Amino acid sequence: MTVDKKPDQPILSDPEIGHTKEIIFQIRKLMQGGELYSKELNRKYMISAAQLNCLLALQDHGPLPPSQIARHMMVKSSTVTGVVDRLEHKGLVARVRNSPDRRVITIELTQEGKKLAKNAPPPFQKKIVDGLKRLPEKKIMQLILSLKELTDMLDVQDLEVE
Repeated sequence: MTVDKKPDQPILSDPEIGHTKEIIFQIRKLMQGGELYSKELNRKYMISAAQLNCLLALQDHGPLPPSQIARHMMVKSSTVTGVVDRLEHKGLVARVRNSPDRRVITIELTQEGKKLAKNAPPPFQKKIVDGLKRLPEKKIMQLILSLKELTDMLDVQDLEVE
């Protein structure tokens, strides 16, 4: 079977090989889109996508302990420690101890961090979220099942998302 070539699309000849190549091609496009977004963030704002997500969590929810930031970012607390270290070094967040227990730390945005959070582009995931909102429930369920099948094939279904 031959499929007419569209821009950004490989030519598919053998259906079995063609479908496999198309799936891999589309996964690569998703990954490259994320990489391009990250490079643009780094070039324009000198922050990573994880750092932006941290800033946005603080903007949306106010000062938070690192464990709560991790929950909002859907990453491990140990990941947040490094992200906060880099943001603090850049003057975008501050660690604050408001409790008599000095081990209790809250992370809050500095004025510079508030400014960046307000002006930075939305996270890459927001485009996906906005796109999914336009789809009917049935199509979303098909996507979930298809993606689950892929993660099962790759044996990554039990990995924690970081």
